Amino acid sequence: MGEGLIAPKNKSYDVVIVGGAMLGSAVAWFLSDNPDFDGSILVVERDPTYEFTSTVHTNSCMRQQFSNEINVRISQFAAEFVKNFREFMGNDERVPDVPLQSYGYMYLADNEVFAQLLRENQKLQAACGAGTKFMTRDEIKRDYPFYQLDDIVGANHNLVDEGYFEGSTLFDWWKRSAREQGAEYIANEVVAMTKNPAGTRVESVTLKSGDVIACGTVVNASGPRAVLTSRMAGIEIPVEPRKRYTFIFSAEQPLDRDLPLTIDPSGVHMRSDGTYYLAGCPPDDDPAVNYDDFVQDFSIWEEKAWPVIATRVPQFEAIKLVNSWAGHYAYNTLDQNAILGPHTEVENFIFVNGFSGHGFQQSPAMGRGTSEWITYGEYRALDLTPFHYDRIAQNRPFLEKAVI
Repeated sequence: MGEGLIAPKNKSYDVVIVGGAMLGSAVAWFLSDNPDFDGSILVVERDPTYEFTSTVHTNSCMRQQFSNEINVRISQFAAEFVKNFREFMGNDERVPDVPLQSYGYMYLADNEVFAQLLRENQKLQAACGAGTKFMTRDEIKRDYPFYQLDDIVGANHNLVDEGYFEGSTLFDWWKRSAREQGAEYIANEVVAMTKNPAGTRVESVTLKSGDVIACGTVVNASGPRAVLTSRMAGIEIPVEPRKRYTFIFSAEQPLDRDLPLTIDPSGVHMRSDGTYYLAGCPPDDDPAVNYDDFVQDFSIWEEKAWPVIATRVPQFEAIKLVNSWAGHYAYNTLDQNAILGPHTEVENFIFVNGFSGHGFQQSPAMGRGTSEWITYGEYRALDLTPFHYDRIAQNRPFLEKAVI
């Protein structure tokens, strides 16, 4: 057996989850916590330090501001889950409260066409019970006088259940609790899959350690590496790793109130982060990158992020970069929305992939939904079928206008 690899305790499992980071652990926890599911669960994680996962590189944001009702509902459940975390975890006294900093997203529009789209989105969000308000330039200036708004015509903002939460706490407790409820986690790697002669089911997975494990259901929770996992079952999906940059900075003149998660028309976003501030953006040239490429490009800070930050908030002309990193989005090139549910032909191959930066805030609903699908063959709480793989097979995008 290879160094550091752990063999599974058994030769057969009802559910094998490939990837044990945020989404894989969400599925493992919701399954193990479901009294109607009495099967065995194996979680195979190739990097038990999680050092290079999207989970560790997340900015852990949460928003209600989507243009599709189902995406709003997914985030509303996330907010409910975070605010009542101990209760969802069985009122375990060891479980801490999880803060949800609701300073909201501030979507800035610099033209009337985009402002009108924000107004339409606001109506849909309000109909779902979200607290989104459309603000005129004067209203923004009244509530947040530090912005420079000469080019801005309006914005959407929501101070209810929208902002930042401590997602790593959910992840840690999902892992711990899933194990306590019987899920088995191993440091190993799935390297091959064997299908039945008809090609309609995965019968077994082969691990890097050489173990061959029979399985009832395979869950692909491999983050940016999702297509490497699906190809073992002969399946192509449009998910690739794309680099996203995060910058932590201090301000010589800190603001006198929270900075909402501000989406500048340039694509740069920034928000309060404790005593510091956080900013991020995609590169202008945004190709797929190597799975192991986490090299930072500091010209993006110097030439793109910093100039926008200092222009939008003149008080940020004197700022100092204190930390930065590059992480990977599991980027769905078709429509930047999750891919869920079973494959159209390989019926026991289940997707939890392609979240394109929404994975943390969507993990409670997606973990619950995938658990329902595996247990009952249907969704009980939220109908997540719009995200199913069949739209990939049909090249039918699920359009979400509010993608960051």
